[in-house]
Amino acid sequence: MSPDRTTATDVSDDDMRRQYHELAELAGSLAHEIKNPLSVIHMNTDLLCEELEESQWPGKRRAIAKVDMIRQQCHRMENLLSDFLRFARMQDMEMTVASLNDQISVVLNFYQAQADKLNVRLERYLDPNLPHIRLNSSALQAALINLVKNALEAMPNGGELIVQTYSTPTGVALDMIDTGCGMDETTAMRMFEPFYSTKTEGSGLGLPTTRKIIEAHGGRINVQSEVERGTKFVIEFPTPKRIG
Repeated sequence: MSPDRTTATDVSDDDMRRQYHELAELAGSLAHEIKNPLSVIHMNTDLLCEELEESQWPGKRRAIAKVDMIRQQCHRMENLLSDFLRFARMQDMEMTVASLNDQISVVLNFYQAQADKLNVRLERYLDPNLPHIRLNSSALQAALINLVKNALEAMPNGGELIVQTYSTPTGVALDMIDTGCGMDETTAMRMFEPFYSTKTEGSGLGLPTTRKIIEAHGGRINVQSEVERGTKFVIEFPTPKRIG
């Protein structure tokens, strides 16, 4: 084996992590730089639309429709960049020892009114003796919000979302089970891939970001789903004494 080949294949884990963080930082910086001029474009299309509304130009209706399309795409790109920035910069979170049940309760309380409107029952089975875990409250709630939001969107005609927590031999676990439309095998296998989405307006970064947040907590997430039967997410976290 040549010296060059030995060097190429003998890259340490630390080198790989450093290269990944450098790439993530570069990508995040690029996304931020794109976001600034995009905001200027969006603002000026708003102003242009206002001027067109006040004009007497015969072709203003067609012009307004075109400007409005630009505004919609600007808004879509801004959301995509925001999602990407959250995805790229999910690292080095400050952790504290706290209750997983509390984080779940905050998110479910936030969505209770929407669930009632959709005729979705939110069933909570939270273990009162659940051990605390190390967590970043805002990040973990963001991950849970994405899962609950997706579950409600899968049940536009009503249903049930069961949320339960329990202890495991290695830590604690959270199950989220909905009776929604479910996913086919291809979607279930690819749902955590960045930019993969079955939604027309989706960025494809919501679930990948959710997984990154959970993994940053030392946890893991698995999914089981069946079309027209529903979806079950199982999230496991280590307790503090078991976290690296």
